[in-house]
Amino acid sequence: MTVATLEKPQPAVSSTRSEDIVVAVRGLTKIFKDFWGRPKARAVDNVDFEVRRGEVFGLLGPNGSGKSTTVKMLLGLLYPTKGHIEVFHHSPRHVATKSRIGYLPEESYLYRYLNSNETLEFFGNLFALPSNERHQRTEQLLTMVGLDKARRRQVGEFSKGMQRRIGLAQALINDPDLVILDEPTAGLDPIGCREVKDLIVALARRGKTVILSSHLLADVEDVCDRVVIYYGGRVQAMGTLKELLAKPDAMRITTPLLPRQTIERVLEIIRKDAAEDNVRIDTPTQNLESYFLGVVQKAKQTEAETSGATSGNRVAAYLRGDADAPATPQTEKILERLAAPVVETRPAPNVVATQPAESVAHKKLDALTKAHEVAAPGQTVTTPEKAADLEKANEQLASLTGKPKS
Repeated sequence: MTVATLEKPQPAVSSTRSEDIVVAVRGLTKIFKDFWGRPKARAVDNVDFEVRRGEVFGLLGPNGSGKSTTVKMLLGLLYPTKGHIEVFHHSPRHVATKSRIGYLPEESYLYRYLNSNETLEFFGNLFALPSNERHQRTEQLLTMVGLDKARRRQVGEFSKGMQRRIGLAQALINDPDLVILDEPTAGLDPIGCREVKDLIVALARRGKTVILSSHLLADVEDVCDRVVIYYGGRVQAMGTLKELLAKPDAMRITTPLLPRQTIERVLEIIRKDAAEDNVRIDTPTQNLESYFLGVVQKAKQTEAETSGATSGNRVAAYLRGDADAPATPQTEKILERLAAPVVETRPAPNVVATQPAESVAHKKLDALTKAHEVAAPGQTVTTPEKAADLEKANEQLASLTGKPKS
């Protein structure tokens, strides 16, 4: 029997090294004003938080709570009314710092007449990536987001989900150290959502920092280490998910399926210390996403050709931190065949691996006959050596066929 207890939340460690702090926000305030300069809305009000290296940090809150305004100030797109922001120990407007950031906005603003391949090439050029590296990353990203079969389609023809996929790819073309994702799973199917979450986890494992703003709390719960919850422009709660979600006044006990008599004995012991209306027995369940993915995996017997997005693709090699990008599956198979040792096939015992002796004798006889020098029509000149060979060939043929030699 497995007993799961909810431990008392531990206070967050405050002794974080300064070099591990990627984003530092102190007293951040943003007030929007009207045409006459009068305060119109206090979007962000005296906010403080830090984001550390290798952390997935969630920004949560209802619409209009100040999440997007905070993100825009982190990117240097908006100036704070007051307060202090540092990104990699520099101002958000520091040009060299911007090259270390990847950003996926809530709406993907892309050139609709460029195709997927041209879009990534364009953004790669903005970061001055070398041609070979740009082409390699473009191939890996298109495969990763499932758009390799739609690389020649114009982005303007894409559905919202496919636009989110190409938008995610452009946010990662520069291999950023800080990735800011605003509603990254909006418009994606459940499989695409799962793949985006797997990508976020993979980036964090490599030491990348991810700031995730989302209304889908299940996604946040799956990937975030810490979250901050906004309301009215202020931070209402902040901490690790374990700290925020723990219920120290309750305990869960999980066991295999037990006989009824055993359950009754256990309940009898528990009721001595807890009121009967506080004890509940139910069957553990999986979440809908896990069930959905399991059903799709079982039903996916064959992979049909599609001009849309595909699923089940690996994270791009350079995002996983591989020193050398692995070969494509087709290349791997070719390399395996080329590198495989040559196996010499030997005939089994008592098995003749060459042509039948009768055929060999006929061929030898034909060769000797053709080797004769014709001196005149109807007249053949043969050397003594060739005559002896001809005689042996006739004898061999006669012994094999049972016919008298000619």
